[in-house]
Amino acid sequence: MFTNPFDQVPTSIVVPDSCKVIFVSDLFASDYVGGAELTTQALIDSSPHEVFCIKSKEVSMDVLESGSDKYWVFGNYSAMDMNLIPSIVANLDYSVLEYDYKYCRYRSPQKHQKAELKDCDCHDQMHGKMISAFYYGAKSLWWMSEAQMYHYQNLFPFLNEKDNVVLSSVFDDAYFLTVKALKNKYKNTERKGWVVLGSTSWVKGAQESEKWCIDNKKDYEVVWGLEYGELLEKLAQSEGFVYLPAGWDTCPRMVIEAKMLGCELVLNDNVQHKDEIWFETEDPFDTEAYLFAARERFWNSITQTMNWQPTISGYTTVLDCIDHGYPWQQSIKSMLGFCNQVCVVDGGSTDGTWEQLQEWADIEPRLKIDQHVIDMSSKRFAVQDGQQKARSRKLCDSDFCWQMDADEIVHEKDYEKILSLAKNFPGQVDIVTLPVVEYWGGPEKIRIDVTPWKWRFSRNKDHITHGIPSQLRKYDEDNELYSGLGTDGCDYINNETYEVLPHAGFYTADAEKARNAALQGDEKALEAYRDWTSRVLEAVPSVLHYSWYDLPRKIKTYRDYWSQHWQSLYDIEQEDTSDNNMFFDKPWSEVSDDDIESLAKDLKEKMGGWVFHSKVDFDKPTPYMTLEFNQPLVMKKD
Repeated sequence: MFTNPFDQVPTSIVVPDSCKVIFVSDLFASDYVGGAELTTQALIDSSPHEVFCIKSKEVSMDVLESGSDKYWVFGNYSAMDMNLIPSIVANLDYSVLEYDYKYCRYRSPQKHQKAELKDCDCHDQMHGKMISAFYYGAKSLWWMSEAQMYHYQNLFPFLNEKDNVVLSSVFDDAYFLTVKALKNKYKNTERKGWVVLGSTSWVKGAQESEKWCIDNKKDYEVVWGLEYGELLEKLAQSEGFVYLPAGWDTCPRMVIEAKMLGCELVLNDNVQHKDEIWFETEDPFDTEAYLFAARERFWNSITQTMNWQPTISGYTTVLDCIDHGYPWQQSIKSMLGFCNQVCVVDGGSTDGTWEQLQEWADIEPRLKIDQHVIDMSSKRFAVQDGQQKARSRKLCDSDFCWQMDADEIVHEKDYEKILSLAKNFPGQVDIVTLPVVEYWGGPEKIRIDVTPWKWRFSRNKDHITHGIPSQLRKYDEDNELYSGLGTDGCDYINNETYEVLPHAGFYTADAEKARNAALQGDEKALEAYRDWTSRVLEAVPSVLHYSWYDLPRKIKTYRDYWSQHWQSLYDIEQEDTSDNNMFFDKPWSEVSDDDIESLAKDLKEKMGGWVFHSKVDFDKPTPYMTLEFNQPLVMKKD
């Protein structure tokens, strides 16, 4: 997601820096005067922003890159390379103006049925799924009729979550002036004859319309290939207009033109807008007012989307952070640097953490706090770690949520990156993973022996919570929940199914390969991994993890808390023996503070990290890397 998906290939089409909006269409009004093209042109001409037009067949990776900072509107795009859709969804801000049924490869379910003698099933095929993903990634979806919109939402229920707007056909000022002039010109002229739209397309139902005229003894004329002005002139003098399409027509422009010019209408249910309030009304002013306002409705919405500034809630949990020596206040301060709100749940601190948090919340309106006391006497107290995170997340009111632990800090240089990421959040997922810088004994050593990323940033959606994934949920003889190995109990999961939720991230298979090679002592791989990490940290926001920064503190908290925590979470009963102590060759009960200080000094000087699933082995020093950047301001002492 965060790597540039666009190849650096020269292009003959360069999007002007001055433009703000890019319109994509198969054809424009200068190429073909069709209903969709006229609507598109009316919108372009009324835009308050500079618009650049691109034909769909001309869209390519390099064109997308050239306009990646613009707002895109996709009209008819059948000629576009569909392989571009994943890159569009992931990297562009855009809206879709849907004129027909492009999820169907015939663009019409009825035409599909006639051609293949079976109901359209395109929505279940790869083409339909790709199109639905394209719609889901859009900031807004614009439809020609209510019936069309409801059909799409029935096939793809997840589109109900999107900003769906019925636009209808759109007309320019010249059209409204022409209608007014023609109605005045022919106000005293007797209307004669009926009009039928000529077409070779089966869907347009020209033969059925002619048949109606014949059956009802109507004088009629088949209109074919008239200039637009001539067509309006003809409708202004005609008694009526017959249009009986064989397939769905979302909002046929000529039907609206005929109504506006005073024609009697004969339509069938395939004219999908015919029963909408604005069209059904007997007062032509209501119809005109609705149509006249369409351009303003469209651009007000698009402009609002372009100017949208998303809100962010940071959330975290605390428990006796003062006694444990966590930089919890610095952690919260760093979140206040970019968050509209920071939510904190205290687990029942007895060391003054809760009282200090209360005092802080009294003077900081963005700080939202709550206390839910954890029963530390419960044999399953560790399960509540994920539950506490879930409670904190429930307090969040913003568009997006940023999760951190009490020993994690965001550098001030990344505040703007986070705000930018929120505004350009990938459309295909609800959660992104971001880099974690893992210190070892101070700022000089950065660990490479642990996973360098973490689930971090997400949309604020009700189904997202924290806890033990479904496949690892187990119950003891007292029916109390615990976890199998493979989770810390705080995964991002669905709140109903407990399934792990999908995410997007920056980490690549090549980076993982280089990291593993570096851990085996490959110096060139270590250099390559360090260079790659430096580039990533420049491009995307990260979090600095101070868990192993202060090694004496970490060892003490492992002795006093974490050892019991993991036993509680995984249903492990472990005696305090030297064999079970991965830090020392003695039981924890015999470990003194001097022992801890001595070990911490050796770990800092001789190692670059260690995962304490096995006893530390100083004969196998762990590789590490160094990175050049200053510590965050919140971590600097006055």
